[in-house]
Amino acid sequence: MKKLLTGSVTALSMAASAAFAADEVTLQLKWVTQAQFAGYYVALDQGFYEEEGLDVTILPGGPDIAPTQVLAGGGADVTVEWMPAALAAREKGLPMVNIAQPFKSSGMMLTCWKDTGIAAPGDLANRTLGVWFFGNEFPFMSWMSQLGISTDGKGESGVEVLKQGFNVDPLLQRQADCISTMTYNEYWQVIDAGVSSDELITFKYQDQGVATMEDGLYVLEENLSDAAFSDKMVRFVRASMKGWKWAEENPGDAAMIVLDNDQTGAQTEKHQKRMMGEIAKLTAGSNGTLDPADYERTVSTLLAGGSDPVITKAPEGAWTHAITDAALN
Repeated sequence: MKKLLTGSVTALSMAASAAFAADEVTLQLKWVTQAQFAGYYVALDQGFYEEEGLDVTILPGGPDIAPTQVLAGGGADVTVEWMPAALAAREKGLPMVNIAQPFKSSGMMLTCWKDTGIAAPGDLANRTLGVWFFGNEFPFMSWMSQLGISTDGKGESGVEVLKQGFNVDPLLQRQADCISTMTYNEYWQVIDAGVSSDELITFKYQDQGVATMEDGLYVLEENLSDAAFSDKMVRFVRASMKGWKWAEENPGDAAMIVLDNDQTGAQTEKHQKRMMGEIAKLTAGSNGTLDPADYERTVSTLLAGGSDPVITKAPEGAWTHAITDAALN
């Protein structure tokens, strides 16, 4: 009898463990491990995902990793992506849906040498400007269009566009009068190269009214029809936003958590702490819910991106509040 009872207890224990097994979620980042993604690493480190019954795996990105392709291939449940890339993928047949928007503001800007005489956007004509491509060029193209500046070459009303790699060399080597930078990354690479901030002038896309939404959370539309998947995403978003707000309030500690998760050893404490301080400015003001006005501005900017826009028509069904409504209210 005692043996039978022990066996029954063991069976019940195993059943209970199975019943309470954490649900697995795989998150694909847009770029390498850095403070740009601190909220997710904080949520993992502080046990916020565990509290929601989730077993989260965070996959770093990199120059050879396309988050949209990882999502399409089933390599991740959810990915961090910029809205232009997500909307472009949707128009081409990959139905990505924004389920949350931790970043309220854009960090993209144009950084210029002040000694070139550039003091205002109207002074950009007849210059060489470094621009990121692969979808990142469309806010720039829209901005130039609004200024009445052609991107076909230098002239009184035109600029020469230099396809910029993911570095700041074109500015440092004076190959370009201005280059694309992020407030939390490349700008500081210029500073760390020995350039004084007094030697530079910056134009934030957010201030110019042509910013597009960055670092949203996206899933495949078909998966949202699965109640179990949607429930996982509700819990994932709730824990992630808890991580983001913790990171905003504890930027130094958040940066150290990021460093602990950097398996490459490439990041430095100084750079990550500075980056976290700048990232906190971009996530401030968002509880994770996408503002429809921000979405509409992004779409308008992309549609006005010149002769070869990233999208050719206004998308339908590209975002939902269903997840954030359930997670945050």
